Amino acid sequence: MPIDLNIDLNIGHLLSVHGLFVLIAVLVYVISSHAVQQRRHPSAAVAWMLFILFMPYLAMPAFLLFGFRKLSRPASSVATPAPPGQSWAVETIMALRQPAPVGCRDLVVHQDGRAARDALIGMIAAARHSIDCSTFIVGRDQLGNEVMERLCAKARSGVRVRLLVDGVGYLMGGRPNLRRLAAAGGEFALFVEPLWSKQKGRTNLRNHRKMLLVDVNSAAARLWCGGRNFASEYFEGEGGARPWRDLSFDLRGEFVGQARALFEHDWAFAVGEAAAPEEAGASEPEPTEEVLPVAKAAQMVASGPDQEDDTVYELLLTAAYRARERIALVTPYFVPESALLLALCLAARRGVRVDLLMPARSNHRLSDFARDRALRALARAGGHVWLAPTMLHAKLAVVDDRLALAGSTNLDSRSLFLNYELMVAFHEPEHVERFESWFNRERASANAYVARDPGLVRDVMEGMLLSLAFQL
Repeated sequence: MPIDLNIDLNIGHLLSVHGLFVLIAVLVYVISSHAVQQRRHPSAAVAWMLFILFMPYLAMPAFLLFGFRKLSRPASSVATPAPPGQSWAVETIMALRQPAPVGCRDLVVHQDGRAARDALIGMIAAARHSIDCSTFIVGRDQLGNEVMERLCAKARSGVRVRLLVDGVGYLMGGRPNLRRLAAAGGEFALFVEPLWSKQKGRTNLRNHRKMLLVDVNSAAARLWCGGRNFASEYFEGEGGARPWRDLSFDLRGEFVGQARALFEHDWAFAVGEAAAPEEAGASEPEPTEEVLPVAKAAQMVASGPDQEDDTVYELLLTAAYRARERIALVTPYFVPESALLLALCLAARRGVRVDLLMPARSNHRLSDFARDRALRALARAGGHVWLAPTMLHAKLAVVDDRLALAGSTNLDSRSLFLNYELMVAFHEPEHVERFESWFNRERASANAYVARDPGLVRDVMEGMLLSLAFQL
């Protein structure tokens, strides 16, 4: 019997080692999450715990690589209260530790890809002092090459040019030659290289913010912003391919200072430097004799690991409960967290018209498959779901006639909880109406979604995919 005894002892030893490893893994998860004050949705916390318990040898490396969604920061700051008489939107945004509303003027909502390209290229051509650009993707195609060539030409002429590209977006764009910008006298940086980050546990966090700022220290300062990446499909297409529909805009005014502060913050993180105090906010513009139009109010809403709150998510949640007449949403991907979906359904049930516009087929097939459960719930609650015939990449939320949110945030958990994103909140009815008009024009060509009961297999598969919602 000594052989059997040895086998039993070996099995017992292996089980003891396995149990110890699982215990250590759970302790690492609990202690590290507490130490850096990671706030996770209950479903995400349960998913991590189950992953660690049942597949600890895969889960532990994955957690150390991807398990942290908020950066370490000093003790909680105190939100600046909104001045009396402000709307609920301004009060909420400021309560989420975002800047106060400031003036913006000359807002232009681009009607199509050609108008967006003309505005972008025109701003680069007009730059005299500086160009600061942040984007997720620069494509190795006609549009991406044109932008890079014009940035290089400006850098050679003495304009300070800085380009910030996300690390994963750099790969998705085909690894464009960014070094030619440095050779021309400009600067470029990758925001967290793929599978490597100086912030341990945060390689899965992407910078999805998109903006281009020109001459930020002058009265000619202007911002170009929205959902478009610098690749042909986001503008006019290439080689006969049908372009995606998207939303972007440009503006002038004090608001450019808020965008500049956010860019400086991201640039400093990417290059491993501390942002200079004078770069933390807007700069005073140069004197000008030009008589400028009356400014309208806008507000930066940044979200991501560098923000204490899940700002865009919490603002949308509040908006769903505060809306009285209309909520219009545009997103390419709709895999919302359960509380946000419930809030939208309740808004529809209490008589608010909830319109959701998205593509019939997006570029992410798994996301398209996983979205049906949420679409069925919203449609059956009285919401109106519209499916655009072509790929629609825009991100927009319009609430009554009081708030329009436009920028880079999709309505899925990755975008709302993991990515660095930015949205611009417009409060003036005139500006809100421009975005609502854009929405109505895009919706006119869309078809109504019809909810259908899923079969057993599809229902199970949807549930399994939704467990991966943070990656969709």
